Amino acid sequence: MLDDFMIRAALAGIGTALAAAPLGCFVVWRRMAYFGDATAHAAILGVALALALDIPVFGGVLVTALVMGLAVTTLSGRGFATDTLLGVLAHSALAIGLVAVSFLSGVRVDLMGYLFGDILAVNATDLAIIWSGAAIILALVTLRWSALLTSTLSPDLASASGIDSRREQMILTIALALTIAIAIKVVGALLISALLLIPAATARSVARTPESMALLAALLGSLATLGGLGLSYGADTPTGPSIVCIATFFFLTSLLLRRQETG
Repeated sequence: MLDDFMIRAALAGIGTALAAAPLGCFVVWRRMAYFGDATAHAAILGVALALALDIPVFGGVLVTALVMGLAVTTLSGRGFATDTLLGVLAHSALAIGLVAVSFLSGVRVDLMGYLFGDILAVNATDLAIIWSGAAIILALVTLRWSALLTSTLSPDLASASGIDSRREQMILTIALALTIAIAIKVVGALLISALLLIPAATARSVARTPESMALLAALLGSLATLGGLGLSYGADTPTGPSIVCIATFFFLTSLLLRRQETG
């Protein structure tokens, strides 16, 4: 069954959506959209380093995303304006990565695939990495859900309860880096933040509890993946952007439904 490239693509997209959904909720709650952008843009630098050092791309992207996330977490508390810091690091990492790729001689680099994803080229090894990473992320978020949620919604209550908010931020950073590493094959570095943010933002419009928001975001992300694959197959459109377009359609639909309810 896994010899069928569309089935592999669907499984890869669903695995990525399941991993991204709960983290996307925290991105929305903490207003960390630019943080996700900065970490995702660093993925291209990770690709260049991995190819230059002849190591797996997944490892290079994971390490670079972790370094970027930890750098932002550390520097943002030392007098740097967070939005400025994120802008500088995001664009610098992307530019350095693109320039570094151009210096790789004798190495064939599918730059468009890394920027916008190449889900149709996913193989069995990629699937194993995606689903293993998704399982780790879901287990980590499940174990730390209460602490992460408390430190997100009420830092004062978290402090009173003995929860270290910086530790929870670090855990979230590690989980985001892992998600970006597994998602780069599916939607690419430039669209990873969209897959994190849009399903969660859509779910927020209709969910009543944090848990239902995470579950609904996972469902919407999976449906966007399947819808994007269908659109790409039927209309011969790029798959990664098609997935994001379907997710955006869900978001706009949720806004219209919400306006009708309040109107």
